[in-house]
Amino acid sequence: MSPMTAELDLGVDPSLLLLDDDEPFLRRLSRAMEKRGFAVREAGTIAEGLAAVKTSPPAYAVLDLRLEDGNGLEVVEALRAARPDARIVVLTGYGAIATAVAAVKIGATDYLSKPADANDIVSALLALPEDKPAPPENPMSADRVRWEHIQRVYELCDRNVSETARRLNMHRRTLQRILAKRSPR
Repeated sequence: MSPMTAELDLGVDPSLLLLDDDEPFLRRLSRAMEKRGFAVREAGTIAEGLAAVKTSPPAYAVLDLRLEDGNGLEVVEALRAARPDARIVVLTGYGAIATAVAAVKIGATDYLSKPADANDIVSALLALPEDKPAPPENPMSADRVRWEHIQRVYELCDRNVSETARRLNMHRRTLQRILAKRSPR
């Protein structure tokens, strides 16, 4: 049975915080999660997300990484401090290994790249810690692996383009062009 048709075991507290600044995506995901039994609260900014965590920390959270007013990792930290048992999934359209590692280190349960559908998100929220993910159907291309490495070094250099270019032994303008593009498939 798919999560859409089966009754999900959400425990005694089905509260879910959805944080995303893409309003159409937020509304669609909110409706889909409500259909699956979650009690959804929406937030469109980091400030709204932090306020929601402060007033009533949810059992589940799906948080966008990059928002106009800051980084979703702030909300991950606040929720982890307020409710250590919360299940947190970080979503982003800018998927990079470095940010995934950072999200998991500070307490996210899982990390998904957009576009992720509601079934993927529910699976990530409800997965047991000992569950291992299935091997990827479409592993990363060599271009994607290179891009991920550049992103990791860039994050390790505190997003300093000149320092990253020096460490990668590449011209700064070449690096800027690579960073300006979306990730390869």
